[in-house]
Amino acid sequence: MKYEPKPNAFTIPVRVYYEDTDAGGVVYYANYLRFFERCRTEWMRFAGHDQSALASEAGIGFVARKASCEYLRPARLDDQLSVGLEVEKLTRVRVVFRQHVRRGDDELVTGTVEIACVDMATMKPAPIPDFLYAKLEALI
Repeated sequence: MKYEPKPNAFTIPVRVYYEDTDAGGVVYYANYLRFFERCRTEWMRFAGHDQSALASEAGIGFVARKASCEYLRPARLDDQLSVGLEVEKLTRVRVVFRQHVRRGDDELVTGTVEIACVDMATMKPAPIPDFLYAKLEALI
């Protein structure tokens, strides 16, 4: 069955470099979480905000609360990958993403990542500011 992206899908290209691989020449499993993070960061930029500005100007940050991955097929050195996300749930404090890594039509890794908004001074949960929540809601 061919993958059909949802309207809120967002993807970025990622090339596999030597530093991403393990001794067996395949992408080291933990690096897929780095690829997921990179995609979420670019999604936030697409929404018009970057992490450093949110921290310095709004006093908030986003931290990973929960992550799970299913590894289906390996990626290898020099592969051109598509790393994507879809927002499954948006609340006033959390965002749940369904994420994937594909090489062409082949799905390599799927996962779910939940992030939480925190006050950077206390590192305690904080509501997503209204100006940002409205932009994120518009993307889903």
